[in-house]
Amino acid sequence: MTDLTTLPDEGTRPAAEATPAWLKEGAGQGIRSLRARRQADPNYGGRLVEAARLYQRACHGDRRALIDFEEAMTTSDFGLLFADILDKQLLGAYQDWPSTWQMYTRRGTVRDFRPVKRFALDGAASTLDEVPERGEYPEAALIASEYEYRVTKRGRRLDWTWEMRVNDDLDAFRELPIILGRAAKMTEDKFVTGLYASASGPNSTFFSAGHGNVVTGNPALSVEALEVAMTVLASQRDSDGNPIFIDNLVLVVPPALEVVANNILNAVQIDAATGGGDGTGHNQLRVNNWLARRVSVVVNPWLPIVSATANGNTSWYLIAQTMAGRPAMEVGFLRGYEQPQVFVKAPDSLRVGGGMAAVEDGDFETDAIRHKVRHVLGGVLMDYKMAVASNGTGTP
Repeated sequence: MTDLTTLPDEGTRPAAEATPAWLKEGAGQGIRSLRARRQADPNYGGRLVEAARLYQRACHGDRRALIDFEEAMTTSDFGLLFADILDKQLLGAYQDWPSTWQMYTRRGTVRDFRPVKRFALDGAASTLDEVPERGEYPEAALIASEYEYRVTKRGRRLDWTWEMRVNDDLDAFRELPIILGRAAKMTEDKFVTGLYASASGPNSTFFSAGHGNVVTGNPALSVEALEVAMTVLASQRDSDGNPIFIDNLVLVVPPALEVVANNILNAVQIDAATGGGDGTGHNQLRVNNWLARRVSVVVNPWLPIVSATANGNTSWYLIAQTMAGRPAMEVGFLRGYEQPQVFVKAPDSLRVGGGMAAVEDGDFETDAIRHKVRHVLGGVLMDYKMAVASNGTGTP
């Protein structure tokens, strides 16, 4: 189980080093959106650390700490502290869950839910013309490509009961943020995969003969096929007919091709029949594996799920890394809400002796306790010249 106090916004710290400065760091938003007041309160950080340590001891089976924790939950101040603790756990689980789409997808932010436009300029990058004395400088045309997308809300609600909380001795509390954080990260992964992959393999609108970004013959992944893919990608030209320089590439494969991909890129040497050999083992070139310096492997477990109809285990993609300046795709997040948020339904009952009931007592009718997570994102495919794909079937 993940330790609560190893889930700060940046880096990790053991429980003994959980300082007010760390717990007051402000990525994401608290359940009750009171961050400004908390930041201004010099005592809030110390109380938050104290609450975190009490919660940690209760989760580890300290019965006295559990009793103190349940008694503390009847106070409104501790409820606010505990809300921030859950928020930190959610954010930590979200950040710790492995994800690699950022290696080949540009990350952006948008202001609201309305469609947002992205523009890419091409042209005017060809070699400069010679200008004679007193001659007029020639004018070049810029070609603008326009892309549009909008972000949408994603979320889930979890209902559980007061009896479950009592029986589990806080295990449900401890698991809830982790489950929701992982769900948010997996939502991103599946969404990005669905941009460039379809039910039957590579997205045929983006990867097409017209775009010139399909590996010739759709070969299965091999050294020779990777060579063809790199040649196809290098043959792309900008609107002026100039070459497009790409330093680093990402090879995206399903789990079924993980061994093949890593064997290719981690081989110490490659015996090449081309460039002087005859293909029968005579006069072959033996070269150091320079591909490992140009290509990184990303194993995407969502590929066989998204491409469930056909070719999910054979399709592979070669995509330029985002620093190339012409992204193949972009994923955008709503400004101020770039990370998932967790919410808890406020109690709707009063104690007979006075005061609001604790959230953990559940609602008035059924003792149900309700949490939800919200995540906002969207995206679009952009420059087809920065990616090439093969469905791996060997069929053109």
